[in-house]
Amino acid sequence: MRVQVCGSIVVEDAGRRLETELPSRQGRVLFAYLVLNRARAVPRAEIIDALWPTGGPEDPEAALNALLSRLRKALGPERVEGRGNVRLLLDPVTVDVEEADEAICRAESAVALQQWERAWASALVALFTAERGFLPGQDAAWVDQARRRLEDLHLRALETYGAAALGLGGTELAAARRAGRAMVTEAPLRESGHRLLMRALAAEDNTAEALRVYEDLRCLLRDELGISPSPSSQALYEELLS
Repeated sequence: MRVQVCGSIVVEDAGRRLETELPSRQGRVLFAYLVLNRARAVPRAEIIDALWPTGGPEDPEAALNALLSRLRKALGPERVEGRGNVRLLLDPVTVDVEEADEAICRAESAVALQQWERAWASALVALFTAERGFLPGQDAAWVDQARRRLEDLHLRALETYGAAALGLGGTELAAARRAGRAMVTEAPLRESGHRLLMRALAAEDNTAEALRVYEDLRCLLRDELGISPSPSSQALYEELLS
């Protein structure tokens, strides 16, 4: 089985698409929650809180029973185990966000070994997944946590993708520059994004603009945090000056 929980929910089982059979929007939220927690049996009270964190139907137990019944019909009764505690039994299964976690680890390892093509390909897998987002329009603490995880994954993917593009050089330098600018926009206090952008600009023979990026970083850190750039950023600045 293949499951996509980032962006639109997708469920593919032996070539057959099942997501249209999931029970309504709340059914998709239930499915996503159980997929992410499928390593354990989840108490009903926890599921109800995940589905209706600010209050839901008058009889949430009955509403949950209806959703679980339709979920069993969509996936097969053998794949939704338990009533007091509920657990999905999907293995073997691939889940997009878990594949992205593995991909970013491969990418970071490849960057450390300067295996640029391998890093580039793995970083793209994580990047495409993270960019899809998670359960748009749904508000809950666990959804926010999943989104923060994706945001961090997206930044790590941008950083490794940019480093790989910089290592490959040539026509990929523009991709490294775009990745650096995206990092600076998304996480302006994260110095690694500024350094990536500086290196990419310098590699494109635009050292003056690279130095201006450092000056922008220096002013930002001074105004926001009252600190100076890190030794790594300062060393890159000195390298560019020379």
